[in-house]
Amino acid sequence: MIDKVKNSNYLLRLVLALAIVFLLLSYIVKQLYFREDISRTPTYEYVGKETCISCHESAYNDWVGSDHDKAMNIANDSTVLGNFNNAIYNRNNQEHRCYKKDGKFWVYTDGENGEMKDFEVKYVFGYDPLQNYLVEFPGGRLQTLALTWNNVDRYWYYMSDSTYKGQNIDHGNWYHWTNQSQNWNSMCAYCHSTNLIKGYNPETDQYNTSWSEINVSCEACHGPSSYHLEWAEMPDYEKAKIENFGLTKKTSDINNFQYVDNCMRCHALGSYLKDYDHRDQSIYDHILPNLPIEPNYYIDGQIKGEDYVYGSFTQSKMYMNDVQCNDCHNVHSGQLILEDNELCTQCHLADIYDSKTHHFHKDYGEDGKAVISEAGVKFEVGSGTLCVQCHMHAQYYMGIDYRSDHSMRVPRPDLSEKLGTPNACNQCHADKNNQWAESQIQDWFGKSRKFHFGEAIFAASKHENGSDSKLKEIISDEVYPPSIRMTALSYLDLNNENNYNLVLSYLQNIEPLFRLTALRTIQSNIQLEIDKILPLLNDEVKAVRMEAANKLSFLTLDQIPEIYQDIFSNSINEYKEHLMYNSNFPLGKYNLANFYYFRKEYELSEKYYLAALEQDPQLDFILMNISSLYGSMNLPQEAEKYLELYIKKHPDDPSGNYNYGLILSENKKYEQSLKHLLKASKSMPHNSRVDINISELYKYFGDIENQEKHLKIAIDKNIDQIENHIYLLNFYISNNQSSNFQSKAKNIIELFPDSQEAQTLKTRIQL
Repeated sequence: MIDKVKNSNYLLRLVLALAIVFLLLSYIVKQLYFREDISRTPTYEYVGKETCISCHESAYNDWVGSDHDKAMNIANDSTVLGNFNNAIYNRNNQEHRCYKKDGKFWVYTDGENGEMKDFEVKYVFGYDPLQNYLVEFPGGRLQTLALTWNNVDRYWYYMSDSTYKGQNIDHGNWYHWTNQSQNWNSMCAYCHSTNLIKGYNPETDQYNTSWSEINVSCEACHGPSSYHLEWAEMPDYEKAKIENFGLTKKTSDINNFQYVDNCMRCHALGSYLKDYDHRDQSIYDHILPNLPIEPNYYIDGQIKGEDYVYGSFTQSKMYMNDVQCNDCHNVHSGQLILEDNELCTQCHLADIYDSKTHHFHKDYGEDGKAVISEAGVKFEVGSGTLCVQCHMHAQYYMGIDYRSDHSMRVPRPDLSEKLGTPNACNQCHADKNNQWAESQIQDWFGKSRKFHFGEAIFAASKHENGSDSKLKEIISDEVYPPSIRMTALSYLDLNNENNYNLVLSYLQNIEPLFRLTALRTIQSNIQLEIDKILPLLNDEVKAVRMEAANKLSFLTLDQIPEIYQDIFSNSINEYKEHLMYNSNFPLGKYNLANFYYFRKEYELSEKYYLAALEQDPQLDFILMNISSLYGSMNLPQEAEKYLELYIKKHPDDPSGNYNYGLILSENKKYEQSLKHLLKASKSMPHNSRVDINISELYKYFGDIENQEKHLKIAIDKNIDQIENHIYLLNFYISNNQSSNFQSKAKNIIELFPDSQEAQTLKTRIQL
């Protein structure tokens, strides 16, 4: 019995010991493999490029000396490339001078009032092929000097003379280097520094702009990397649990659309919604890229103005066939990964495409003459064999920066004849005409030509019959890039009910660009579409939410269904923040003023209208808005003053004359009013209201002949508006013209048989 008890106790102790060991092992295994990290939520902070070098030496070495590395820097002897050895530049009878004093770099040039003044250079901007220089101004501003260093040919030039040829850009112009167009904080900073925070305060009109690194460093693309450093120190079994190596932005294992979007925030023409946050899931949370439409592009999508590549590349077949930036560029150095045609023959068979039977141009070493292109570039014999010359023709920006069109298109001199667009053949052979180029192409490739989307866009822009059917084919065809499909959508004639309904259908599309474009396209009938727009106030991307809020900002909370009231309030507040963010621009102030105007916050509206006009006096249309504002504020004298300013600058503007005539009449200046209304009437063939107002003035003057005349003109302009006919009918009643009354009454009954007015008139004239 005693032995049994001993054995039993021994077994119990053994089981307990084993249980303790098992629990301990279980705890260790759980901590090692299954533990939940409850210590903290990962924080993402910017830690600087130095922390990347030890693990990413190859990428870092590629980056050193790149355009990104030299995007911006403090001005010193090692970064300044320009000649500051008392260099002289003469312009408009003014002698500009670049010199050094006390170890600092100075420029003597025309200042904010047009007078010559000394400015200290604080920062350099870029290096190849040109270098800009930044000067500090009050209010935290940095301005980009017009005097620019050509680092290829080693000379100074005045940027605006090259960029805005034929225009006299003086200190009063928005494009002058001291004004908003050349303001670093809002025009340049986003893409030349890392972790850029604009820091604009609309109340004080000042900037407190900051960055974590002055140039475009590792974290500009990969995002803040503090958690990535923690990830690097983890054991392998822990690393496997962390998504994307502890980085906020994925740059690998993504499709080409996502890859291109990563580069797009700096390489696209568009407007910003807010400071960039790498955690954003969509580019449309940060930027509104422009569609490839005029004035920045030709009607067929070729680049005309600065587009920063994205807008052209996303039109290309390459983009639609999985090609992305790093297929051609080393993304760390920015350089091409291969030279000349080898770059293209990665995908395109050299035997077919890198041959004379395809390009038909003389090779290097063959007899021939060089050509001088439209841009003034000399192309030697043999350069015509390069793929880029025909398919990525370039032009100059910023005076000397020669950049290629990345839409990679087939030269179409036939379209040049039809659409007035350029083509690579004649851009190189500037001494030849389009017919010559088209004849050459027909000899080489035959007469057959594929339909180009530009033909449909052009036809729609000219309101040609049948153009909508081609546009709708493009819109529905997924072979076309999204930007081209939405360009076609934006050109649809919305007076056609089927077209209008098609646009509305894209408000629910899965693609943010499609929803956004549809919202922007429905300019009229917003009141009728409130129920379709309201859900978009809660859209997953900021750009769509902001456009929906913009469309509905004229509404008050009591006009919104209860289920949407909280969403509406939040969206309006978010939209206001977005407007505030961009109110450093004159047009941003103008948009903010419009917002306050529709919200009936007139004092704030006045503040930002006037501030916008002060910032850019050439925005004359704001004078009209200010006049309307003062009219709403019951200040007719002020309203007249601003319209008078507008008319002095635009004496033949129909709307200006119409509105000026109305306010003059309100201020009892009837003769002046009549003069401007008559002028407006001649230029407004579809506005009958102006002639109704003219008839009232003639009534005041006792001129019943002209009163009747303009009532008839109003009817001729809009015969289907019964109100115009009733005005004339009442004129006949007031002037006891019974026979004319009878005749006009019968006319109204005939034209509008189902109207209430017709029924009343039937009784009155006993029909």
